Amino acid sequence: MAYSDQKMSGSKITALVIVALVHLALGYAFVTGLATNFVKKQVEKLNTFDVEEPPPPPPDEPPPPPPDIPMSPPPVVSPPPIVRNPNPPPVVINTTPNPPPVYVPTPVVAPPAPPAPAPAPPAPAVSKAAGLKGNPGQFFGADNYPPSAIRAEEEGRVVAKLTVGTDGRVTDCVVTTSSNSSALDQATCRIAKSRVRFSPAQDASGTPIASSYTLPVRWVLPRD
Repeated sequence: MAYSDQKMSGSKITALVIVALVHLALGYAFVTGLATNFVKKQVEKLNTFDVEEPPPPPPDEPPPPPPDIPMSPPPVVSPPPIVRNPNPPPVVINTTPNPPPVYVPTPVVAPPAPPAPAPAPPAPAVSKAAGLKGNPGQFFGADNYPPSAIRAEEEGRVVAKLTVGTDGRVTDCVVTTSSNSSALDQATCRIAKSRVRFSPAQDASGTPIASSYTLPVRWVLPRD
């Protein structure tokens, strides 16, 4: 008996589960079908709904024109009198300083060199040399010793080259060897030009000619 009751209870449970599953399937199908039909109906309503646009508003009436206002002529205003300034301002003249002139050096063409001087004619051959007249040593003694050289105790030897003219006088004197005393050198040439005399030199025909002569002079301080 107990065994048969247990058997019966298991069969009932199985049957109940099957019935529940069948109801769930039917409910799902019912709900799904209803939802599909509802959506179709809504889509059909949306497709057939026409929206009418509202009519445009009536245009605004234009405002009335402004009333006519009489225009009065503007008052006549006389121009202000012209006042002349007795002291007008000075006229300013803007002057632009001129730039300084640009110095452009002008090329200077060197003048042509002067022609070379003609060669001097050859000096005539001296057949007879100039000779001293007398003893020139007497002119270079104590009596003609320069006082400044005596005070400075200067003495020495001077060699002078004399130019002797055709008259036997000394026309030029050049000191070739100095005594290291300007007083003695100057005294030698001064005495030679003023006091020394020569017999002029002569050429082959006996004609007097100018020539040169070397004159040595030794200056010695006078002893008391």
